[in-house]
Amino acid sequence: MPGGIPIDRQWILILKDGTVVIDWGSNMVQDIVNGDFMKCTEREISHRISDQELQWLAHSGRVEKFDSKLVYFFSLPERPLRTID
Repeated sequence: MPGGIPIDRQWILILKDGTVVIDWGSNMVQDIVNGDFMKCTEREISHRISDQELQWLAHSGRVEKFDSKLVYFFSLPERPLRTID
């Protein structure tokens, strides 16, 4: 079994500018390269990630393994949350 962080493959998207992101819902996505969280609209999304794109990410060291349902990331930064002052 892979040791990475499993993310359902349907939530891995490619934006029109080529950025690979994870869709966390509520228009919030995370860039898998730099870990930045940002708002995203439907118009900015190009498509769901393909096998070829996942193979490239695995080759470049971003993805440990993937199958037809899950993508296993080596690590992902945590979402920054505001604390109560």
